[in-house]
Amino acid sequence: MQHEITNRHPLLDENGHLIETGYAKKLILDYDRKAIRANGLRIKEWDYYLIYNKDYGVALTVDDNSYMALDSISLLDFRKPWEHTNSPMKFMTLGKRNFPSSSVSGDVTGEGKGYKIEFRHEKDRRILTFSMDDFMDGKPIEGRIELLKNDDDSMVIVTPYKESKVHFYYNQKINCMPAKGTVEFDGREYHFDPEDSFGVLDWGRGVWTYKNTWYWGSASGVIDGRRFGFNIGYGFGDTSAASENMLFYEGKAHKLSKVTFNIPQKDGKDDFMSPWTFTSDDGRFQMDFLPVIDRAANTDFIILGSNQHQVFGKFTGKAILDDGRIIEVKDFLGFAEKVSNKW
Repeated sequence: MQHEITNRHPLLDENGHLIETGYAKKLILDYDRKAIRANGLRIKEWDYYLIYNKDYGVALTVDDNSYMALDSISLLDFRKPWEHTNSPMKFMTLGKRNFPSSSVSGDVTGEGKGYKIEFRHEKDRRILTFSMDDFMDGKPIEGRIELLKNDDDSMVIVTPYKESKVHFYYNQKINCMPAKGTVEFDGREYHFDPEDSFGVLDWGRGVWTYKNTWYWGSASGVIDGRRFGFNIGYGFGDTSAASENMLFYEGKAHKLSKVTFNIPQKDGKDDFMSPWTFTSDDGRFQMDFLPVIDRAANTDFIILGSNQHQVFGKFTGKAILDDGRIIEVKDFLGFAEKVSNKW
């Protein structure tokens, strides 16, 4: 079953329970951190942007996980291939970062000693600026990127947890935002042009369970002169009301059912750099995936930990729109990830 939410109302009732679960194509439910009735240490809020083209990309994160916060800058070069990530942490932020309750207004800032990341709204665009004095080997990085706002559909999902009625995840993914700007690092400039460079926003607000694993994949680009992208994923919470799988074609969303990530195995473990496949139960998303870079991070503090594999690579296959049109995909750059958290 795929239940679409179409009417605006608060996300939570007076008991901190979700009023309605399912998916939407716009961020129409009103999130209010003050309406949450769960332990405040379990609240997690973040904005994550990925901006890229076929040659290189940059990823920016500002989050507040209540007992800790993470600010992150990643630079990726798909031609070499090469990537580097620097992620300063803060502790016991407890919502003091004042994340906005919507993705369409309000600014987000993450800063500390020697760095600053800022996401701002200015009329018809999102302005992303960042700098870090010691990004890698004492070398600084800085950048400014504009993402064009539009009235495109997006993937919005309201996911409950069976373990508790006060736990939930409210998430929006915006694909295919034309990007313009420059990143400077180590004497090089990385230019983004809106004709072939696009941004993706992962906007998340929620109360998470302690231990979970998610799978997420995304791609944005141009096929036959038209903007095309997709969001796929699963792995946590109760998704009986809806999945988060969607195709985006010229700004319109096309809802998919369930998609499965078929990660190859080697010696009983995930082999992330071997070719993957993706299948869907409705037959509308069938892809091969050739990995290029595994942006991996593994931290373990016994009680807390995270094992992340965000694998960038090329998708080849087919996707079928709601009206039956087949989109042939070949060497379409995107990523697929598996993340396991104890948090």
